[in-house]
Amino acid sequence: MTHRILVVDDEAHILKVLSLKLRHCGYEVITAVDGEDALHTALNEKPDLVITDIQMPYMNGLELAVSLLGNKKTSHIPVVVLTARGHTLSACDTKIENVKKVLSKPFSPRGIAELVASLLQDVPNSGQSVTREAA
Repeated sequence: MTHRILVVDDEAHILKVLSLKLRHCGYEVITAVDGEDALHTALNEKPDLVITDIQMPYMNGLELAVSLLGNKKTSHIPVVVLTARGHTLSACDTKIENVKKVLSKPFSPRGIAELVASLLQDVPNSGQSVTREAA
C-alpha cells in the first residue's frame, strides 16, 4: 500500500506540480484548495502527511496545523508548511508540534519528494489496506 498525502494550496499550478511529482514517486495524492477544505478532507481521507501553503483563504496553513493537532483523529499527521519568500514566521509559529518542516517558495519538487520520503519512512500507511481488504 502507498502512503496518502494531502496537498493544500489555493494556487492551482502549485497543486498540479506537487501532485504530479508525488504521484510519480508512487504516493496517492489528494488535494484541497483552502484550510477548511483540507481539514474536512483530512478527517475523511486520513492522509499520512499534509503539505500546506501558509497563506490561504478561510483558514491558513498554520491554523490548519493547529486544528489537525487538536483533533485526536488527525493529531499524529505530520505537516509540511510552504511559505512565500518574504513571509516571515515567528518562533511561536514554527513550534507547532506537528509542523515538521517549513519550506520557502519557490521550492524544488525533487527536494519535496525527498523530504516526504524521509518523513514517511517510519510512518505506517493510513489504514487503507483495511478498507481495500474489506471491499
